[in-house]
Amino acid sequence: MIRSSQQGAASGYALGVAVAQFAPGDDKAENLAAISRLAERAASRGASLVVFPEYSSYFSEPFGEGFLEKAEPIDGEFVTHLSALSERLQIHIVAGMIETTDRGDRFSNTVVAVSPQGAAVASYRKLHLYDAFGSRESDFVEPGSIAAPETFEVGDFTVALQTCYDIRFPEMTRRLVDAGADLVLVPAEWVTGVLKEHHWRTLVTARALENTIYVAAADHTPPIGVGASLVVDPMGVTVASLAENEDVGVAWITRARVDHVRRVNPALALRRFGISEL
Repeated sequence: MIRSSQQGAASGYALGVAVAQFAPGDDKAENLAAISRLAERAASRGASLVVFPEYSSYFSEPFGEGFLEKAEPIDGEFVTHLSALSERLQIHIVAGMIETTDRGDRFSNTVVAVSPQGAAVASYRKLHLYDAFGSRESDFVEPGSIAAPETFEVGDFTVALQTCYDIRFPEMTRRLVDAGADLVLVPAEWVTGVLKEHHWRTLVTARALENTIYVAAADHTPPIGVGASLVVDPMGVTVASLAENEDVGVAWITRARVDHVRRVNPALALRRFGISEL
């Protein structure tokens, strides 16, 4: 199995980051099998971190009551499987799930990150719910509470999480950058529609470019999602991308690239406005 170097940035360390896209369905066992298959593919290609879509544990159309029945606690079967897989492959895995809440009529749209030691190292509950383009996610999802962002370290990078519709809110990503993130991961279920793939690529690229960070975004494949998962570098360059099929794309990212871009384009240092809650 190919692995990225574990030496520091001074020796040219490059981190293999993978985006893995598939079409999660209503069979949780099949979803776990797809995650295992794609994680193994990512690891075999040298990735040390792999990002899966939003709702990787369960998804069905139309969106509704079935999700409540399939929700599980964050220490349930889904995360237990991710933990074992991460430990076996010695990689970080990030994926979206539906999590139980104290309310019987709402679940949490949650992203969890697990380490090669099999431990959950961060979680994020979606803040901006998808009440747009004819959808009403808030009818069933409880929004996450606003708290200090959870970050974790992989190689030379501080990593943070957000989800799908969050990418339309630039202050969301900027808040993660203010918390130290230089790699932001975006599990998504980006629904198809007029110009939606254009929105997806443009917004992911903008969040990377304006913050001089790497962004890795993983989507569902068609017919519901647009696919087109991608990794974008701090200069807004797509360094890995996928089309519409189930697959894994791997990018090799370096801290040196972030540092170089921030010297050329010190936009973060030159800004005159901050982020505050409404």
